[in-house]
This record gives sequence, structure tokens and C-alpha cells, in this order.
Amino acid sequence: MTNLTEEPRPNNSECDPNAEVVTIVLPAMYTLVFIVGLLLNGLNLWIFCYIPSNRSFIVYLKNIVIADLLMVLTFPMKIISDAGFGNEHLRVFVCRFSAVFFYLNMYIGIIFLGILGFDRYFKIVRPLNGSSSFQSVFYSKLISVLVWTLMAFISVPNMILTDQAYDAKLKVSCAQLKSELGLKWHKASNYACICIFVLVFSLLLIVYVSISRKIYQSHQKFRRGSNAGRKSTRNIYSILIVFFICFVPYHLCRIPYTISQTGNGYSCQHRKNLYYVKEVTLLLSAANVCLDPVIYFFMCQPFRQMLLKKMHIEDKLQETEKVSCKVSSSQPAFL
Repeated sequence: MTNLTEEPRPNNSECDPNAEVVTIVLPAMYTLVFIVGLLLNGLNLWIFCYIPSNRSFIVYLKNIVIADLLMVLTFPMKIISDAGFGNEHLRVFVCRFSAVFFYLNMYIGIIFLGILGFDRYFKIVRPLNGSSSFQSVFYSKLISVLVWTLMAFISVPNMILTDQAYDAKLKVSCAQLKSELGLKWHKASNYACICIFVLVFSLLLIVYVSISRKIYQSHQKFRRGSNAGRKSTRNIYSILIVFFICFVPYHLCRIPYTISQTGNGYSCQHRKNLYYVKEVTLLLSAANVCLDPVIYFFMCQPFRQMLLKKMHIEDKLQETEKVSCKVSSSQPAFL
């Protein structure tokens, strides 16, 4: 699952990616994502500490915040290693722990985005089942524990089985640090994660088609509440938009990139191009930690209210409204 550097690069220097892109451009972009992501997710965690977990929706959002924050904390090791400032011990640490932890939390976030879709489905399409087990706080916490346990089961062996000696004289990839069993588990875990993505993506499409149909039928029936309808549509599709921007491009290029690294039917230029595409789309996946706050703000009213309250924006708006009311009441009325 350590796809950050999972395949060995060709020994031919002509096939190696541009050094400036690898050691300067990409680390600089990850540094920007790290700073923004750390600030936003630190703020998100602080705000959610004041919001009680009295709804399944909030429980799932809190899990995404934790996964995003843990994912952000893996960026410094990758940045330092890719920029060439670290020694071989840091590279081994990135291969064995940091990169695995990155993907662990990324796929946990993907799963919870899918779960949020189902939560919205039950609330909008099947509102009479609002008290179902899936939407109860107890079962939402149980589901959360199961998700973390499942991904830990898939990921932790990749850490344990990356136990081969590192030779500083050679260009050694993360895959070459794995035992024979580790390579097999690594391959199986990659397939498992791709299946998780495809499953979540397919189910999200089905869920949101059902939600769109329900909203459209409701508007056609009552012929009112167009503003509320637009607001509901905006809130609901924020999940799908974030999912499309961050995760779909990376998974579309992941298969051809892997084939290019293991097969002989690609030229050096094609391999380098696929490498650049893979790295850019992986950066988009990492940027998910900066876009998830859009979901919190638009879809979670308690989060939005608490954020405005803590930033004293709500009080200022109320004071502005009071002043405007006093001014308007003091003006003479003309008939």
C-alpha cells in the first residue's frame, strides 16, 4: 500500500524523472498543502471538541477530521525525504511507516465519505427510517470502530513486513525493502484498496442519483421552496465534488502507472509522463485534507454555528442587524 515510492525506478538515468520536479516542485506543493491542511484541520478539531456527538452525521464527520489530521502529520517526512535532506534511516521510516500511514488514513477518509452519502440517503430518501440502526449514535460509533479496525488489518502488515536491509549505495525502492511475503501482502492490499474505492464510488453514484430524483420529485409535487432545494442540492453534492476532485483522477491513473512500472511495453518517456501524472493526482488526493472543511461548513449546521460563534462573527452580525433595525425605526414613515 506504500504507493508513494512503491515501484523500483529503472536504473537507466534517462528514464529517471526530472530531478527538479521530484526534489523541488513536488516537496514545495506538499509543503503548501501541509501548512493549509494543518491549520484547517487543527481548527476543525478544535471546533468539533465543542460539538456533542449526538448525531450519526457528526460522529462520521469527526472521524474524517481525525483521519485528515493524522494524514497531514505524515507530510513532513515525505517532504524532507523527497527533497533529499534526510538520511537512509528517514527513507526507511517513510517506506515502513509514514507512507503506509498516509494511505491508511486516505482510505479511511474515502470510506467515511461513502458512509456520509448513505447517511444523507436515509435522511432524505427514506426519512421515515430516521431512527434506523445505521443512524443511531451507538451504531455509528460501532461502524467507525469497524472501519478503523478493517483498514488497520489491511495496512499494519505492510509496516511489519517491510523488514529488509537498506543499502545506501543503491537506489532502493520501498518495494525492495519488503520480504517475499511482504510483496504479496502489499499487492493484495493495493487490490483491496482499489476495490474499496470502486465500491464506494459506485455506491455514491447510486445514492446521489436517488437523492437527486427525490429532491426533483419533491419540488415538482409542492412547487415551492426552490431556495431550500438549491441549498439542499449544494450541501449534498459537496461530498461528491470533493470525491471527484481528490480521488477519482489518482485511481484512474494508478492502474496504467503500475503496468508501466512492471511491464516492458512502455518507453522511458511514457513511463516518466505516467509518473508525473501519478504524482500530480496523488497530490490532489493529499489536498483532500484542505477540501473536506467545505463539507463540514456546508453540511453540518452545528459546526457552522460553532465556528461563527468562536470567531465572534455571529455576534457581530447580530449587532449589525440591531443597529440597522434602530436606524430604520428612527426614520420617518412616508405614506
